[in-house]
Amino acid sequence: MKNFGMGKRSIEERIQEECQCVVEELRKTQGAFQNPTFLFHSMTANIICSIVFGTRFSYKDPKFLRLLDLFYQTFTLLSSFSSQMFELFYNFLKYFPGTHRQIYKNAQEIMAFIEDAVEKHRETLDPSNPRDFIDAYLIRMDKEKSDPNSEFHHRNLICTVLSLFFAGTETTSSTLRYGFQLMLKYPHVTERVHKEIDQVIGPHRFPSLDDRAKMPYTDAVIHEIQRFSDLFPIGAPHMVTKDTHFRGYFMPKGTEVYPLLHSALNDPHYFEKPDAFNPDHFLDANGALKKNDAFIPFSMGKRICLGEGIAHMELFLFFTTILQNFSVASPVAPEDIDLTPQESGIGRVPPVYQISFRSHRGD
Repeated sequence: MKNFGMGKRSIEERIQEECQCVVEELRKTQGAFQNPTFLFHSMTANIICSIVFGTRFSYKDPKFLRLLDLFYQTFTLLSSFSSQMFELFYNFLKYFPGTHRQIYKNAQEIMAFIEDAVEKHRETLDPSNPRDFIDAYLIRMDKEKSDPNSEFHHRNLICTVLSLFFAGTETTSSTLRYGFQLMLKYPHVTERVHKEIDQVIGPHRFPSLDDRAKMPYTDAVIHEIQRFSDLFPIGAPHMVTKDTHFRGYFMPKGTEVYPLLHSALNDPHYFEKPDAFNPDHFLDANGALKKNDAFIPFSMGKRICLGEGIAHMELFLFFTTILQNFSVASPVAPEDIDLTPQESGIGRVPPVYQISFRSHRGD
């Protein structure tokens, strides 16, 4: 991954380019109210597409929109009450119609899309000039084809691309959707973010990652959006590698352990008012950004979200670029904006809402 933008400056350039596409797309709306779901999906997915497939898609591309719709449907279904019931009563409910069958159908269609892309890469592969992640993986597969213990094989390639798409698209776009709804709900916060952007970046250049250190309030707002949205209440499972005694409990080797991220992100010992949206949770007495050990939205340990680095970059650059260029408005009063998730299960799906992006400078 490091060869194609993860942890290198080139990923910042990719995001900045996508930011300009988003700005142009939003200008076309001329301030009309819209549901931002698929625009936010499109811009975050395009970053992963540029790394994995070596290209970006038009926001109107029907195949691209179909793929995004499948991811959105699947995330919503996985977070539904019926999916939770299916997990509890799998042996019985697997014989009946339900959301699990639609999830499986969606997954098959997504996998077919990825399979098709991999096959096209295989047909046009130049080992001396890899274009993207898939090319690099195929080259590594060929090098290790005689090794029976190699983890570089076709099935892992498909699953890795699928994981990258889900981790790099659904999570970041959902966080941004929550974030802009919170900006509508708390206009005084939005006003302070606009002020800091105007002071540090101004109107004549693109935001960069170097700006983040000079913008503690905006950075604190983004941290608080992640904490407050609590997108995945439970982290990926870990496993005890040996018999362990912990705080009076015995956990035999092989025991699965699930980190409760919700508990940490809402711990009153670390966050003064965990039920309130308050960027001050991440600011010290001098207004500087402060570290908080309970801030673990990407989980922790060896199974921490592999997209953490890129998510930090995307959230800062997309958030600041949009607010550098636009003010936001809602058709309802701030006090009437309902932040209740659409679904709350394996993930917390943001509610559907309307938002208007109007030129920040009136031009």
